Amino acid sequence: MMAFLFGIFHTWLVLVAAPLITGIVRLTKARLQGRQGASPLQPYRDLWRLLQKESVIAETASWLFRIAPYLVFVAVWLAATIMPTFTTDMILTPAADLIALVALLGTARFFTALAGLDAGTAFGGLGSSREMFVASIGEPAMLMVIFSLSLLTHTTSPANMIAYVLSGHIGIEVSAGLALASMVMVAIAENGRIPIDNPTTHLELTMIHEAMVLEYSGRHLALLEAAAMVRLLLFMTIISSLFFPWGIAFVDAGPGEVLLGLLAWFAKVSVLAMVLGFCESLVAKMRVFQIADFLGGALLLALLATIFLYVSEAV
Repeated sequence: MMAFLFGIFHTWLVLVAAPLITGIVRLTKARLQGRQGASPLQPYRDLWRLLQKESVIAETASWLFRIAPYLVFVAVWLAATIMPTFTTDMILTPAADLIALVALLGTARFFTALAGLDAGTAFGGLGSSREMFVASIGEPAMLMVIFSLSLLTHTTSPANMIAYVLSGHIGIEVSAGLALASMVMVAIAENGRIPIDNPTTHLELTMIHEAMVLEYSGRHLALLEAAAMVRLLLFMTIISSLFFPWGIAFVDAGPGEVLLGLLAWFAKVSVLAMVLGFCESLVAKMRVFQIADFLGGALLLALLATIFLYVSEAV
């Protein structure tokens, strides 16, 4: 019964907390740039404002353009429910798998790219082609990180990975550090953050994700923006829970441990949000043709982590 209640709470937690984490990133960047910045609650107001507006749909768009925002939102939200946040005692824990998580994110990307092409605009086609270019290197890198972690923990279940790390079986691992560096680089690319993409730009020469959703408005745009916020929180949760799992409550934990796990998770993702805002204030967006080198480096790091672990296991 507790697992069911925790699962329901976790499902809504990732949805409710996602705009706040995005607001913390924006506020951090504003303060570092000498601006007052908007409140961290501003993303909630933006989503509510978009939900009140009418959706304008292009005459050339088909039914796919209309249903894509709902499919993308549901796929990303479901992927976020797989990853434990404050406890591993959830109803989806036995069925949770990181490979399924990658598949759900790939499904969301697939329908976003199709929607960008369906509108029939030059910007949509440009953004979709660039998105597939990024995914062609980013997804293999993320899968290699998962394979390296599965070699280390002997499972692809995130809850079991967390339990294995907290049990003390893992010390200081070079391979885990390489996997962490690769996952951070993949997270930046998957979320369209600087230096890969700028989520606030509308300059046609540089935008990737924004180009695909440029034709959306109203509630459809609100769903896509909410999906992007949930995706950002998801990757922060992956990094904090898999590589820094301390504080997460286990099965049959008391109310105090669960509350501590909730506070620990929120503290970790808030720190990651501030670090992201700090880093984005220091670096500039790279050229599109340099993205392959960036993600190629992430794939190389993940491969090295897998090779090191395989050799160590063989020895």
